[in-house]
Amino acid sequence: MERVQRRVVLVTGASRGIGAEAAAQFGATGAHVVVNYREKRKRAQAVVDGIVAAGGSASVLGADVSDPAAVEGMAAELGERFGRLDTLVLNASGGLERDTDPGYALRLNRDAQVRLAVSVLPLMPEGGRIVFVTSHQAHFVHEQGEVPVGYAPIALSKRAGEDALRSRIPEFRDRGVGFTVVSGDMIDGTIIVRLLERRDPGSVAARRAAGPLPTVEEFARVIVRAGTAPAIHGQTFYVGGDDFLTATAR
Repeated sequence: MERVQRRVVLVTGASRGIGAEAAAQFGATGAHVVVNYREKRKRAQAVVDGIVAAGGSASVLGADVSDPAAVEGMAAELGERFGRLDTLVLNASGGLERDTDPGYALRLNRDAQVRLAVSVLPLMPEGGRIVFVTSHQAHFVHEQGEVPVGYAPIALSKRAGEDALRSRIPEFRDRGVGFTVVSGDMIDGTIIVRLLERRDPGSVAARRAAGPLPTVEEFARVIVRAGTAPAIHGQTFYVGGDDFLTATAR
């Protein structure tokens, strides 16, 4: 077992985009960051190398979070290497990939999230934190109804994942582990926005017209805050998209 004196933070889907930036920012806080990836080890290693070059501490850990056996192996490796996990950031998600079956989005965005949280919970000490990363299109899907073309399976499955995790709050609370959610508007520069600009450019244009889209750096900053700052169980941190909040409050 590695004797790591720093907090241990696992960020899923951290080889690029929001996950990579969140990993870098957690590294800057002094935590040891475990950069999870599914396939792109070199890209994940580049994230780790950047954190280490900046004076931080990090390592890679490959696992497809939608694969139950891989999740079990990841939890076991975390236990063997560090003996604990202080913060879990559930960032990995999907559903817009080509050639996926109709049930894939729900398996990844709901089932895999809950499975991973439950699998690592025994490693989490009192004061630990689980952070679920989502979008306003998913978080408010039942209130807003309309979503970009092709995004409905993702929105509904991510909302189902959030609801399933919220139902576990009593279990998390019993272990002294907090649970928070970070919900953001479309995040400028992400692959999701680039895909939507091809599939439904009007939806992206409408969000830009509502106000400046948050950047990856801004969104990651709130993820770090949700993983470290005092918060009540189930608290949601919102990033951008004030019109979503005002419309829901009516």
